[in-house]
Amino acid sequence: MTPEQIKIFRAMSPAKKLDLAGQFHYAARQLKARGLRAQHPEWTDERIEARVREIFLYAAN
Repeated sequence: MTPEQIKIFRAMSPAKKLDLAGQFHYAARQLKARGLRAQHPEWTDERIEARVREIFLYAAN
């Protein structure tokens, strides 16, 4: 992070930081789902969602 980004982040309220974390999490799940759809076009939406849940459930970091 740049010094300016750090300054902006430090100025955020805890609620805003939590909201931002939620947005990042949602975006990461959507990106993973799109990647899986590209790799496995034959998979159903249900299988994609199940795999995304599994991946994020067991993610270490």
